[in-house]
Amino acid sequence: MSLINLKDLLDHARENKYAVGAFNVTSINLIDPIIEAAIQSNSPVILQLAEVHFKYLNLEHIAPSIIRAAKEVSIPVCINLDHGHNFETIIRAIRAGFTSVMFDCSAEPLNVNIEKTKEIVKIAHSVGVGVEGEIGNIGGEVIGVTPPTPHEASEESFTRVEDAVRFYNETGVDALAISVGNVHGTYKGEPKLDFERIASIKEAIPIPLVLHGGSGIPDDDFRKAISLGICKINFYTEMSANAVKMARKFLNENPDCISYPDLEKVVQNEIKNTVMGRMEVFGSKNITASDKTLCLSCDESTCGIEDPRFKPEAKTLVYDALVELISKEVLNSLKK
Repeated sequence: MSLINLKDLLDHARENKYAVGAFNVTSINLIDPIIEAAIQSNSPVILQLAEVHFKYLNLEHIAPSIIRAAKEVSIPVCINLDHGHNFETIIRAIRAGFTSVMFDCSAEPLNVNIEKTKEIVKIAHSVGVGVEGEIGNIGGEVIGVTPPTPHEASEESFTRVEDAVRFYNETGVDALAISVGNVHGTYKGEPKLDFERIASIKEAIPIPLVLHGGSGIPDDDFRKAISLGICKINFYTEMSANAVKMARKFLNENPDCISYPDLEKVVQNEIKNTVMGRMEVFGSKNITASDKTLCLSCDESTCGIEDPRFKPEAKTLVYDALVELISKEVLNSLKK
């Protein structure tokens, strides 16, 4: 199966009222458990690499492994750059074969955010790559050994409906990450999502909405947010915390263990179980099952049922063809 473009995947989720889970990969060892969770759940999946996590991995080295894994399975996979802040990082991700990039300029004034995002959309769309933008403040991503300080969202940082409309109209993004009471890391107290705001933004702009900071939100709140227009949910902190807890439990029960592969296997299984649990809550479980006509792409290894609403161009070019196309675009721009 070919990799799927963010726009086509999330448009399908929006139409069918489910959300696709986006799970951060911080090591090559996380690819298999996330993919296996998607296969066992008959669910599409988004694997993403955050720019802030580049200290743990090499973008150009890990991207081919994800692409190869995606091509060998019968479920749709989107590879997304999560919170790309720099132009150079966006270009690196596109060249590496990502099918989606999230450009985060939300810390800048709206005018600056719009102008910079507009340029990223122009570049990415020219080679069939989807773009996710962000307005509003969700807080910084979690990184490092020290546990993140629990915090709560400030209503002053919430996404305004009129800003969402302007941002969409002027940038042409394929998806929009919004601030509606969600935060990265861990929550101080109980999360309080502004469901009315989600519904209002959904009615105002015709693109899928994205919820960052998924760890810690109650299942029922997820389901309600999805029913109101959330189509992609980023989920990392809780997945990472569960893996560390399982590793600690295993080492406490096996203090003499010196086998890293056995520890790794236990951690990978916990990652898979966590991801499968989120896929069920997000409503994506069994979306690509053989008794449904929701398969995004088919070949001889799949169920053979195709959804006629999906076009061949929904498939994103892989690396070699992508480099050739980028080169042509650059040469054409220089001639102008």
